[in-house]
Amino acid sequence: MKTRKLGKSGPTVGAIGLGCMGMSAFYGPGDDTESTATIHRALELGVTLLDTSDMYGPHTNERLVGAAIKGRRDRVVLATKFGFVVQGQTRSINGRPEYVKSACEGSLSRLGVDVIDLYYQHRVDPDVPIEDTVGAMADLVRAGKVRHLGLSEAAPDTLRRACKVHPIAALQTEYSLWSRDPEGGLLAACRELGVAFVAYSPLGRGFLTGRIQSVDELAGDDFRRANPRFQGDNFDRNRALVEHLTAVARQKGVTAGQLALAWVLSRGEDIIPIPGTRRRKYLEENAAAADISFTADELAKIDAIAPRDAFAGQRYTDAGMAMVNL
Repeated sequence: MKTRKLGKSGPTVGAIGLGCMGMSAFYGPGDDTESTATIHRALELGVTLLDTSDMYGPHTNERLVGAAIKGRRDRVVLATKFGFVVQGQTRSINGRPEYVKSACEGSLSRLGVDVIDLYYQHRVDPDVPIEDTVGAMADLVRAGKVRHLGLSEAAPDTLRRACKVHPIAALQTEYSLWSRDPEGGLLAACRELGVAFVAYSPLGRGFLTGRIQSVDELAGDDFRRANPRFQGDNFDRNRALVEHLTAVARQKGVTAGQLALAWVLSRGEDIIPIPGTRRRKYLEENAAAADISFTADELAKIDAIAPRDAFAGQRYTDAGMAMVNL
């Protein structure tokens, strides 16, 4: 596996990471045995950046990842996140300093580790100055409980303010052929500050693989059923675009998912996609995308099919959109 670096002083990781969320939450029933085998296979392939969060489950994904890496800790760059407080069906954001520290203790316990390699604020708390939240995160670094800091879905100015308090190794935001919002200034801010960009959902929540032909194929509790891009006319329009991209992939001799991942990788050496999967078959397919490159003509063809804002619908509901780019 080719490698990339997490920020100026962060660790070197495989060019493609592994998002572990779907193993435990949001995409229907999981299979812990296969998920564990997938994590083990990832490490064999050089996929070293594992991404989880305390809100996935909640808590169950951290326990799964922690159990899977037991005895393999030295081969993992372990990332987790805090900030969402889940109470039944209600979610709120908490970035208060005292909460940051208690959340970290909980994650360390569930993961069964002494230190977290990359600790993210999952969403910016609009009621707490970012300086206060990152200050508490920096205390965790000084205490030896966290090695590097990250933010998720933070706006450029928020990132700049955070970097004045403590170096930020990575900024995590959705980025793919169907979510190109970071090109509006966030990527430039990361490069200005020497912050790695970790692209979550680089396969458009599975849509860009071309394997989802109807929302009825999704489990009844799959959150994508409520996602605007999976609904009504949006779904049909987006599927038509994916069919065009699939044709380009077929001409190149790769899968549609591999084309989508290789496109994200082509956007810069500082970008690390973390596609999620809970099956070894798809993990291996994703990892192989690290070796795919494009000619200028191929990139132009892809961009003509899927320019910025080509896909229909918001990437979250209104409530979800209110929590991003803060």
